[in-house]
Formats: sequence, C-alpha cells, structure tokens
Amino acid sequence: MSTTANDFLPISTEDMKKRGWDSLDFLYIVGDAYVDHPSFGHAIISRVLEKQGYRVGICALPDWRSLDDFTRMGRPKLGVLVSAGNIDSMVNHYTVSKKRRHDDMYAPGGKWGMRPDRATIVYCNRIKEAFGSDMPILIGGVEASLRRFAHYDYWDDKIRRSILFDSRADILMYGMGEKQIVEIADRLRDGESVKNITDVRGTCYISSEYDENSSVLLPSCEECAASKEKYAVSCRLQYYEQNPYIGKTLVQKHADRYLVQNPPMPPLTTRELDEVYALPYMKNYHPVYEKDGGIPAIREVKFSLAANRGCFGSCNFCALAFHQGRIVTSRSDESLIAEAVEMTKMSDFKGYIHDVGGPTANFRGPACKKQTTVGACRERQCLFPAPCKNMEISHEKYLALLRKLRAIKGVKKVFIRSGIRFDYLINDKDDTFFRELCEHHISGQLKVAPEHISDNVLRYMGKPENSVYNKFSEKFYKINKQIGKRQYLVPYLMSSHPGSTLRDAVKLAEYLHENNINPQQVQDFYPTPGTVSTCMFYTGLDPFTMKKVYVPKSAKEKAMQRALLQYKNPDNYKLVYDALQKTGRTDLIGYQNRCLIRPPKGDILSNTRRKENGKTAHGKGSLGKNKGGAENRGRGTEEKRNSSGSRRNHRG
Repeated sequence: MSTTANDFLPISTEDMKKRGWDSLDFLYIVGDAYVDHPSFGHAIISRVLEKQGYRVGICALPDWRSLDDFTRMGRPKLGVLVSAGNIDSMVNHYTVSKKRRHDDMYAPGGKWGMRPDRATIVYCNRIKEAFGSDMPILIGGVEASLRRFAHYDYWDDKIRRSILFDSRADILMYGMGEKQIVEIADRLRDGESVKNITDVRGTCYISSEYDENSSVLLPSCEECAASKEKYAVSCRLQYYEQNPYIGKTLVQKHADRYLVQNPPMPPLTTRELDEVYALPYMKNYHPVYEKDGGIPAIREVKFSLAANRGCFGSCNFCALAFHQGRIVTSRSDESLIAEAVEMTKMSDFKGYIHDVGGPTANFRGPACKKQTTVGACRERQCLFPAPCKNMEISHEKYLALLRKLRAIKGVKKVFIRSGIRFDYLINDKDDTFFRELCEHHISGQLKVAPEHISDNVLRYMGKPENSVYNKFSEKFYKINKQIGKRQYLVPYLMSSHPGSTLRDAVKLAEYLHENNINPQQVQDFYPTPGTVSTCMFYTGLDPFTMKKVYVPKSAKEKAMQRALLQYKNPDNYKLVYDALQKTGRTDLIGYQNRCLIRPPKGDILSNTRRKENGKTAHGKGSLGKNKGGAENRGRGTEEKRNSSGSRRNHRG
C-alpha cells in the first residue's frame, strides 16, 4: 500500500503546514512508535478525535531527556494526551527475573531503550516543564489503567500510590477510552475547566472530598502499604465494582486527598465498534521508520482482524476483567468482511489472514442475556469452576463469519491464533465449529492455554480442572484423525503461579514426560499490575476467601519449577535433580521409562538403576499426544505479555 506522510496524522510542524494547521487541539505523547493501525491505542483515540473535528498531533517515542520533542509542534489549545503504549513500560523493559530485555517490538527496528521506565510519569513531568501547570493532562492506556489505584509494584517490591498522583495528571481514563475522550474533549472545547470534569464514566480524578452515600471506600493507600490483608480487601472490592451497569464509585484515600474512580463506561455497541474500525487508518507504521527497518509489532496484526473486545473467561493472572471488562462485544460480519476485502488489495498481502479474534477468539457476545442489562455477576464467574447454567454456548455466529471470510476472493487461508477458550468449546453440543476449526483454521498446531495440570494450581488460576482439557484434547485428536490431518496442540504452560508447590511442578513434569511433550520455551508467572494473581503473589492470600495461598518466591524454587518444565535440557539437570531430591521423588531419577533424568555419574545407585529395563510404559494422557515426536512449543521466556497478563495487545 503506497502511503505518504500527509496521510498520517502530523508528527511535525511541516506536516501541520501541509494540512493548513497553525496549531493543535491535542498533542498525543505515546511510548510506542506511531503505527496507524487499530491494534494500537494511540491510533484509535487520535482517529476518534479527528472524526469529531479535533486537530491531533502525534509525538511518538519522544526523547525524554530534553523538551525538544515535546514542544516541536507548539502548545496545544486543549490539552495533552499521554500513554506509555500498548504494554506497561516496566513489563516492556524487564523479564520476570527483572533483567533488561534486549529489544522493543514497538520501537523502530526493535531497538531497545527509546522509552523511559515508568513512561507515563516521566512524560507527564516533562509536559509540566514544557507547558506549565495549567496545561490539561489526560492519561490512559494499559499502564495508567492498571495502576489507577494503590498497587503492588513487582519491580520496586512495594505498594505504589495511584499513578494519577505520581504523574500529576488531571484525569485518568481507564479501560477502552473512545467515549471518555470525546466527552472530555467537547467539554474542554466549550471552555470548561479540566478541574470541573469529574463526572465522566471510565475516569479517575483526585479530590479533597467524596460522596459517602454513593461510594465504596477502599482501604487507603497507607493501609494497603501497612497491611497485606487490607490490600487483599482493596483488590476484591475493586474487582466487584468493575460493572458498567451497577458498579459504584470507588474511593481510595492517599494521605489527605482521595483517588475517585467513577463507574466504568459501558462497552461500545456493535455499531459503535464498527464505526471505530472504519476510521481511515493507514494500517501501517509511519514511513519515517522505514530507514530503521520498520516497527516489528506490526507483523502480528497487520493482516489480522480484531473481531471482539472483553473476556468473560476471567483468568486470575489476566487483567482483562480490570481493563477491557467481562462483557464481550463484537463487530458485525459486514464490518469485518469489508476490512478483509481492503486487506486483499494491499500489495504485501499474500492471501493469509493471520487471526480473527481478540482477547478470546471464540467469544462473539455476552455470556448470557443478563450481562447486557446488569453486567457480569459480582461474585460468580462465567466459566469457573464450571460453566454457568445460564451461559449461552454457541459458535454459530463465529462459524458463519469464518465461512464468509474464507469465501472472499484473494483469501487463501484464515487462521485463528487468538486464544481458543477450550472449556467453552468443549461444552458446545454442536461439533460443527470444532471440525471446521481443524479442517480450515489451523496450520499444523493449535495453541491453547491449559497453563498447568495440577487442579490445585488451576484453582488459583481460575482455570477449569485438568479433566476438562483432557476431554478437549481427546476430541481434538479424534477429529483430526477423522479428517486425515496430523495436527498438534501446543499447550501454554506457566510455572511458579501462586498456589504452585514444587510437588505440583514435579507432577506437571511427569505429565509432560508421559505424553512426550517437550516445551522449548516456557513462562514463569509474571506479577503484573492489576491482576488477582498478583494480589495473591504479594499478600499470600486469596482476596475472595482471605485464605492463605502458598507462593513460590525464592529464586531457587522458581528456577526449579521452571527447569522441571524443560527437564530434558542438559543445562537444567542440576535444578531438576535438586527438585526431585527435595520433594522425595528420587523414583524419577533412574533408567526406567517413567524417570525424568538419569542418575549423576558416580551415584551409588547408578548401577542398580541401570539394570532396570524400563518396562514401565509411557502413560497415555492427552495434554499434547505428541506421538510423532514433534516438539510442542510453549510460551517464550522473552515473549512480551501485556500488563494485563494476557498475550495480546490491549489498549485504552
């Protein structure tokens, strides 16, 4: 697709002049490179504002060491928007072991180091220097959204206050921000002071007072810092009130002031979503980055279709419920087909649509009719521990969409790479979608997320019992056998999640061994802001029951749990050996088929174990059924997960 800089929103005064602009209404500061694609939050918010007649300039990846980039396009008339980008800047910069990452998929050429740690705070402080304290500052995106209350910060290993206090911004927009930004922009345009804009849903502000009759008072920031029990209570109350229909205002005291969160903004309707995705995006990164090799993050999304938002799966390690919400809304078939047709006209389109999905691919609407009027249940989950009896389980709409997309001229294959929620799929009494999924939408491997096989661990994850996954796996291989295809499941697995003991990790290693699964890449639990699991990690408590939870925290134990997932790797031998010794599972050290590792050289039992002839047969569990010996590849250690804990990019 041929593009010119003039087709993108301005990034310089030269671009402004080409449009005949002498000033901006809003300057958008973002910690990602400028990619004008609806998978990037800054693209959606800026295009939504453009549609409403506002002049928006993009300042992407500014050099925060000086004010030059911040002031290059002049002083905006109405305000400055700030987002750290599609991923929390700390998650973007550091691995779970707190080591610096080597690249940045959202920067030119993948170059690391172009944004600061805690980017939202740094950018806001620079804006204050550049434009003075009277310039309205509006913050949003994942980093702001998930740090809106006093929160545990893994990197500082302490409770930090709301990012709204540290950034000194005026308004924090949480969740998906299209409606919030338009309402705020209109009121600023009409001359209203930003200090008076305190009643917009989906926003937070700081106040010296609050309405006691209509609000829920959380434990204060100071109480959360002093008491882990208070922090767990705060986490639970926040989760309960994230309901756009019946949720209450939340208030949290910070010293002598209050952080006030208005109830969530209702999700966009199908029509509204269609309008957002029909805006004139360039569907590419700005040409200015071409000389640096482009922006790597575009590769995964350029030929993908974002079909839905929200997730009623509510895994405890994922912040989607806290950011996008639990009510699923979807675009219309017509909207998605129109985008796919446009995709086929791109010069670099090869005929393959990489994905049709979202947070969870096979959700096409609310879990039940109740969610459209009163939202998701306060103290119950839709799929955990078992599907709610009121849930409407059907893949008819999703299947109809996929069939239409497959029929488009120029489309060779339509893949599904977003997460398939297997416990939802296996409870669909109609196998038509399951069969067509295997026939048309998989390229040899289907990635799914059982995460673990110990029911003890799965309970703390908010995932179904392992028997549910086994049932799904068995049907998957049965269908593939019927259609004559040799395809495999690739299970995402996680080590060291709260609740996971070393014995649970050994149990998972046994399971992998019995099923001949050899994950080449695995993921340790990452305590990102805004998740229930992070609360468990910090407090050692389940916030919903207030019962104690075992948390693996020592570097040695976490290393052992992770090594057990890759027990075949020679580099992991000592860790696996130590883990088996510590758990009293030396029966798994030997020469029998069921053993994970052989004895070390010189071991006094070596000769005895060598004589064992290995007659014990492999088990026939169904986590992977990798009988062909092909490697099942799990989640990458260096893979950047969004701060919601999800593997996709979520924006606000």
